[in-house]
Amino acid sequence: MLSLVPVAGVDVGKHFLDLGFHPAAKPLRCENTPAGIESLIDALRQRGVLRVALEAIGPYAQPLVMALAEAGFTVALVDPRRVRAFRTAEGLIAKTDRLDAALIARFAHRMPEHLHPAPTPDQVRLKALSTRRRQITELIAMEKTRLAQALDPLVADSHRAVIEALEGACAAIEAELDQRIADDPVLARKRAILTSIPGIGRRIATVLITDMPELGRLDRKAAASLAGMAPHPTQSGAHPGRHAIAGGRPCLRTAFYMAGMVAARTCPTFKTPYKAMREAGKPAKVAIVATGRRLVVLANALVKDDKTFAESDLMA
Repeated sequence: MLSLVPVAGVDVGKHFLDLGFHPAAKPLRCENTPAGIESLIDALRQRGVLRVALEAIGPYAQPLVMALAEAGFTVALVDPRRVRAFRTAEGLIAKTDRLDAALIARFAHRMPEHLHPAPTPDQVRLKALSTRRRQITELIAMEKTRLAQALDPLVADSHRAVIEALEGACAAIEAELDQRIADDPVLARKRAILTSIPGIGRRIATVLITDMPELGRLDRKAAASLAGMAPHPTQSGAHPGRHAIAGGRPCLRTAFYMAGMVAARTCPTFKTPYKAMREAGKPAKVAIVATGRRLVVLANALVKDDKTFAESDLMA
C-alpha cells in the first residue's frame, strides 16, 4: 500500500524552481536564488512534505539540494528517462515546468523503488574533479591528433605547448583527487579493495569511486546494469533475437571495458573464461564485455564484504 505522506517534485531551471505535490496541491514557482530556495523550503514544511524528488542534479540544482539536505529533507533523484516514460504511460501530451514538477512528485509516490539518494556535497566535488580530469584527457588526445597532422613548425610548437599545459592541469587535478580519497578512510579502503582486483588500476578505481558511489550497496544485476555492462535481450516472435549492452553510465562502461581487456590478458581467473568464449566462436568484443561484467560483479561483492581480491574465495 502506497504511503499518503505528501511528496514533492521539483523541476529545476536556471532562473526558476517549480514545485509540485502529490497528493495534488497548489503548485509553487520560486526564483532559483537563496531567497527563493528559502521560500520553497517554507512551503514544503507547511505541507508536511518529508521527501523531495528531482531529476538528475546539474549545476542549477546543487544549491537547492544542499539547502534541502541541511533542512532535514530526504532528497531523491529520478532518472529523466523513467519520468518521460511515466508521462507517456499517463497519456499526457502537454509539457510545462509546472506540469513536470507535479509529474515528478507522482512518479516519486508511485515508484519509490526507482528513487536514488542524492549525492553528498563531498561526492559532488569529487565527481566534478573526475569529470574535469576526463575532459582534459579528451582535450589532450585531440591536441595530439592535431599535432600528428601539423606541417608548419610554428603550429606544431603551439600544439606541444597546449599539450604540456593540459598535462600539467590534469596532473594537478589527479593529485587533488588522490589526496581527497586518501584523506577519507572509507574511500581509501574502497580504493585499496578496487586496486587489488586484476585490471583495475588507480585511475579506474578513482572513476568507480567518484562515478559509482552505489558500488557495494547493489545486487549483482543492478550493479552490472548501472555500469552499462548488462546484456539486454531484443526478441520478438520467431526471430532468435540478440543481446546487447545498453544504458548505464558511459564513463563506467568505458572503465570496465578497459579493465576487462587488461584482466583477460593478465589474470588466469579471467583469462580462462575469456579464452573459452573465444574458442566457442564469440567475438573478442563480446568476450571482453563479459569479462568487464565479471569485474563489476566482483568489485561490488568485494566492496560489500570489505575484502580485497587476495582475501576473496577466488584466491582460496
